[in-house]
Amino acid sequence: MTAVTASLAGVVFKVLVAPGDMVAVGQEVVRLESMKMEIPVETEEGGTVREVVVSEGDFVNEGDPLVIIE
Repeated sequence: MTAVTASLAGVVFKVLVAPGDMVAVGQEVVRLESMKMEIPVETEEGGTVREVVVSEGDFVNEGDPLVIIE
């Protein structure tokens, strides 16, 4: 299992995947908002989404898990 983590502190603007979805390397899974900018968060590994840890509107810190992929 691999956790896709937040690259910086911000608010979860959009969750683009759901449990059971297949994802490819480099696919955007979450979009964060920080300082009025939208920042895409992409996977480093492909696989199946096991869990989406966050919801839209949640505040996250750098390094917090967003999506679990297996």
